[in-house]
Parts: sequence; C-alpha cells; structure tokens
Amino acid sequence: MNREWIKIKADNIFIHIAAWCIIFGFPLFFMSQGNFSWINFLLFIPVPVCFMIVFYSNYFYFVDHFLFENRKNEFFIINILLILGTALILHLWHEFSFTLKVHGDMPPFGGGNPPEGAFRPEQGRIIPIMLFILRDVISLALVVILSTAIKMSSRWGKIEAEQKEMKQMMAEAELKNLKNQINPHFLLNTLNNIYALAQLNSPKVKPAIMDLSRLLQYVLYENNKMYVPLKEEVDFIGNYIDLMRLRLPDNTRLSVNFTIRENSQAMIAPLIFISLIENAFKHGVSSDEVSFIDISLTEREDNKIEFLCKNSYFPKDETDKSGSGIGLQQVKKRLELIYPYRHIWHTEIEGNIYSTVLIIEP
Repeated sequence: MNREWIKIKADNIFIHIAAWCIIFGFPLFFMSQGNFSWINFLLFIPVPVCFMIVFYSNYFYFVDHFLFENRKNEFFIINILLILGTALILHLWHEFSFTLKVHGDMPPFGGGNPPEGAFRPEQGRIIPIMLFILRDVISLALVVILSTAIKMSSRWGKIEAEQKEMKQMMAEAELKNLKNQINPHFLLNTLNNIYALAQLNSPKVKPAIMDLSRLLQYVLYENNKMYVPLKEEVDFIGNYIDLMRLRLPDNTRLSVNFTIRENSQAMIAPLIFISLIENAFKHGVSSDEVSFIDISLTEREDNKIEFLCKNSYFPKDETDKSGSGIGLQQVKKRLELIYPYRHIWHTEIEGNIYSTVLIIEP
C-alpha cells in the first residue's frame, strides 16, 4: 500500500467521523439555549445508530461480498430486508418514545415548538402509520445508496492508485533494463574504435585503453543512479569525446563547447546524451571526404539543459552492424520514462547534414 493510498484512506476516516458528529449533533441545532433535555437527546440517538448500522453493513460487508462479487440479486434482496427490518424497528421506537412522552408528561423535542418536519408525538395518532414507515424506508434507502456510492468511489480510488503504482514499477523495470543495455552497447562502440587504432599499430592504443577504463568506471557505478550532477556527466562526455578524437582522420573538424554554470546544482539522468554523441561519430566521419562534428551542451538561464549536435552525414550500409542502431531507441524510451512532458527532442537530415536538438527540463 503506497503513501498516496494511505493518505486517501486517512482522509476518508476523517470525513466519516466529521459526518457522523454532525448527524448525532443535529438535535442540538434545534434546542433552545437553557432547554436542553438529555432524555430527548437520548430518545433521538437510536435513529442515527440505525442509519450507521445500515450504512456500515453495506460499506464493510455487503458491497464487497455481494455487489463486487457480481451477486447483485442477493445484494438487493438483503438490503430490502435490512431496510424493512430497520424501518420497523424505528417505527416501534417512535411508538415507544411517543408513549413515554405522553405518559411521562415530557416536553416536546427541544423544550419548545419542534422544527418543521421534525417528529411530533401528536402526529402519531393523525397521520397513518404507513407514512412514517415509508419515510423511514426512503431515508434508509438513501443511506444504502450513499454507502454504496462512497464504497465504489473508494474502490475506484484504490484501483487507480494500484494501477499508478504498477505503471511506476513497470517503468522502473523497463528503465533498469534500458540501463543494463547501455553498458554493452557503449562498450561495443568504444572497443570498435580501439580495435581500429590497434589495426593501425597506433601508439594511442594504450592511452585509449586507460581512458576506456575510466569511462567504464563511470558507466558501471554512476549508471545505477537515477540522476547525477550535470558537471560529472559533462566530464564523462568530455573524456569520451577525447577518446573518440584519437581515431579521427585529419579531414574531420571537431568542435566541442560546454557552457555550465560555475555553481551549477543541476542533476541529469546519466548517459542520456552519450548515444547521440556516439551516433555523430558513427555517421559523421569519413576517411575520404571532408567532415565535421559540432557538439554543444548549455545550461540555460531558465535552468533547462540544451544539447545541440550537428555533423556531416555519411549513413552506414546494412553490412555495418556496430551498435545495431539501438542507441537512439534507448534515448527515446528513457526520455519518455524519465522526462515525460519535460523534454523536446528533434532530429533533422538536410542534405548531407544531420542535426539533433535535445532540451531537458530537470
């Protein structure tokens, strides 16, 4: 049971207590000051008690065990019998209190003229008894309807809270699964780069392996957190770009710009930008043609984080399976789970230039 449902249940208990306090204290509104009679008040008490019995019989048992179990016929029959039986008990009580007042020479309700619509002892001999019973039957039927409506509303609230909790658990499980996919995907792309350097017998291989070790340390430990400081994420991105820079051909221009506030307290989901950067290095570099990659990440004045990446576009053929294209799919799913309605992501291919813009509201 989550906190939201506990809060709803606590609010319902308070409403129940307040409502019954008002009902039981109802006679006090019609008793003149100085004319309060405990006997009159005690004679009134069985009426709301009967209402409580009918109300909570449905609220705690009949609605759950009959109506919600699709035993509607039994539910209606039991309530009809309950209403008629309770109405008969109330009628007998009215007769008893009438006799008690007449023979005990007690003053009418409240010590003065009773309010309009209140029970008047002398009416018991004028108005037919069936009208009093009908009045009680209608009142009790309204109590049953009210009890059923409140119980159904409470059930809908509980179901809604449980569905919300289930969706949250499913989202967390899916997010965890996506995070687990990032590690091998990230490692695959990075090892491909180091492999390319090794084929060229480049002296950069050893430093690249050390850089990879530091990057993997961040991926393994920080990726388990929901959010990390923006500064740490920017440092990770910078280290990754430095590693990718080692294998860039001379005909590729790389521009990187990070604008983060000096006292930044912003938090960001880890590795949310890395797939976009991987995509730029994968499709934006050519060994034969002039190419470029421009990357910028800015913490704006409105506290939103803006990532821009523009690169030359050299799409890979179907034989190139590095990464298998799952990186951008992960970005989309993670954004939907972590930043629903709090992000704008736009990609565009214009001629031989690919650009992507991602704006996140932390």
